[in-house]
Amino acid sequence: MAAAHAITYKALPQEVVGVDAEELMAVRSEADVAAVRAALVSEVWKSADGRLPSALPEVERGVAAPEIPEFTGVDRIDRLTVRLPYGLSTTVFLLLPDRWPHHAGHRRFAFYHNGHGEEPSTMARTAQALLDAGYGVLLFAMPLYHWNPRELEDPQDPAKKVVVGSHNDLVPWETPGFSTLRFFLEPLVVAMNHVRKVHEPTSVQMVGLSGGGWATTVYPALDPRVTRSYPTAGSLPFFLRSAPPKPSPTTGDWEQRKDRHPAFYAIADFMDFYALASVGKDRRQIQILNRFDACCFNGVGHRSYAPVARHRVEVITGGEVGRGSWELLEDATHGDHTVSPYALSVILWDLDVNCAGLP
Repeated sequence: MAAAHAITYKALPQEVVGVDAEELMAVRSEADVAAVRAALVSEVWKSADGRLPSALPEVERGVAAPEIPEFTGVDRIDRLTVRLPYGLSTTVFLLLPDRWPHHAGHRRFAFYHNGHGEEPSTMARTAQALLDAGYGVLLFAMPLYHWNPRELEDPQDPAKKVVVGSHNDLVPWETPGFSTLRFFLEPLVVAMNHVRKVHEPTSVQMVGLSGGGWATTVYPALDPRVTRSYPTAGSLPFFLRSAPPKPSPTTGDWEQRKDRHPAFYAIADFMDFYALASVGKDRRQIQILNRFDACCFNGVGHRSYAPVARHRVEVITGGEVGRGSWELLEDATHGDHTVSPYALSVILWDLDVNCAGLP
């Protein structure tokens, strides 16, 4: 793989020269973790208390679901509908395995979050592996993509429906009193509320690709109920956004851009999100980046911040086992925009071996 790619995929980029990554992190203690998390939640939901919403979804039990890939070993599929402002709705599919909970040896759930319209093979492969391991699995798609509708109420005329082509067309809905990040993050919160209330899992993990990798970075940072997270090909700190060889710059979609959400990203950069998603009892994050990814967040610029983020989490937790950890997996086994079979094997190994004695 390396021989087929230019030096830009093998050498640290110019963007890392003179950058002190430690100074870019606002999170330096457990008190910072709580304060920054509350500030981020308050910004997304424009709330004063920094608490996540307590809403629950509409639930249809035992549905047919032609919108998603076919899976084996499924006892039942439930459709969760999350109603959002401006008439937007998001659908989450909850797959209950026939091995759960009596025969799997655990009572764990996992979220899988797809990105901006990737074909379903990664979703199918990842979710099936989790089902086979006895996990209850929830399938998420980005707002406006896959099975989610593209219609919103016109912000100037609620009686009028507008078809939104992409996330970059959400400009009219972003106001000082409403953050469009709710469209991306609230379905995760509401689905989590349902799972915790109805199924009482011992833990909830999260895996996501691309835009879903962004969600798997940001949402666990805001909600410590996510125990272990594996964001794939989903983010880089802002100082590295112009560093990936393809495309250059990698600005990210609407939800990832600092110029679109200046107040939110002024509170924390992505290295802070990594720490927020990792610190806490039994919590853990492994960020997965594809070195030769055909889409984005590729190259080796991450080598400039990975030791810093890992060390910061160790400092906050005092290095105490069971209080949180963060790692980065550089996947150089392929050139695709995916959770590769190798990366999936590492995720399953981590859950099965490293986290075997944990809830």
